[in-house]
Amino acid sequence: MNNPKRQRRDENRRLGFTITFRSEDGKIAPELFDATARRAAEIVADCKRETNRSTQLRRFYDELVLWEEKAARSPDQFHEFLPFVRMLKAKAAYAEGRKLVDGAFVDLLDQTIDFVRSADDLRLAKLFLEAFLGFYKLEKGD
Repeated sequence: MNNPKRQRRDENRRLGFTITFRSEDGKIAPELFDATARRAAEIVADCKRETNRSTQLRRFYDELVLWEEKAARSPDQFHEFLPFVRMLKAKAAYAEGRKLVDGAFVDLLDQTIDFVRSADDLRLAKLFLEAFLGFYKLEKGD
């Protein structure tokens, strides 16, 4: 007998690698906006036609931009904004439940949001998703 939870778990794709945002010396990882963003885009784009539509992914990016802009204007309030930034993970899980995105994108977003611990990290996360979306549009073409 098929177990629906198991079937869902089997269909649940992952990114398959850990994103390195910063090198050991704390500087931006040299390959972050190039090789890493491209590799992530290739993996996330290799999905069912109806999932991971670029317009859907863009909504997550747009919300991240909104929080990054607020943090840039009021850096002293960053820790008040952080819970709302982290809520993007719940929104991605909801979108996955509705089959709008898949586990590979959720994994990408989770890693990106988990990285954020400061306003500067938030800026870096935003730039990474921007690079990812550029490569994604090329890969997916929707």
